[in-house]
Amino acid sequence: MAKSKELLEELNSVLKGKGMDALLPPLVFTVANNYLTLLQAALLSIVVATIFGLVRLLKKQSWFYALAGLLGVVFASTLAFIANNASSFFIPSLVSSVALVLATLISLLINKPISAIASHLTRGWPWQWFMRKDIKPAYVETSILWLAFFGLRTALQLFLFFQQNLTNFAWMNSLLGLPVTIGVLILTYVYGIWRLKTLKGPGVDEFIENKQPPYVGQTRGF
Repeated sequence: MAKSKELLEELNSVLKGKGMDALLPPLVFTVANNYLTLLQAALLSIVVATIFGLVRLLKKQSWFYALAGLLGVVFASTLAFIANNASSFFIPSLVSSVALVLATLISLLINKPISAIASHLTRGWPWQWFMRKDIKPAYVETSILWLAFFGLRTALQLFLFFQQNLTNFAWMNSLLGLPVTIGVLILTYVYGIWRLKTLKGPGVDEFIENKQPPYVGQTRGF
């Protein structure tokens, strides 16, 4: 029970309920494009993204994700309208997926795993801690997991995109977006904490306080 609560709190700190900002507008575009013109479908998806932004502002929540989602939808809609091809709407999503695969692969090749970079940026923990020999393997291994996930998603996106199967592309993009990403984050967290324990390195606080072994290790947060 305590572990489940911990996982929920960790996910909430990462996601903070902003998933629908990015997921719903593309789905609206795909469904609307089956019944409306390309321009009408694009405008409708922009309206939906704008509504999300206004809701965030009214609730005094961070509007960064909503703004990013709106700009993404505007850019994608513009591409689709200029090319007069609905499939062009999903080019930015495809490009971002390819970029994630490349970024993850490069991070592993230069021995600076992307999961460590992400954790360092979001949590503000010292970079030197992540690079310790009794810490880094956990982040290398979870980054390999991310590479497998991003690679599979990108391969499916490319297949459906070139098949011009926009409906399945949108649904697959959504299913392999937030829902599966949550699963990957949970697996990353559970495996990462377990792996840090087996590596017997110091916890972040122990590292900052320059404590000597034996270490208690990292008990929460990855």
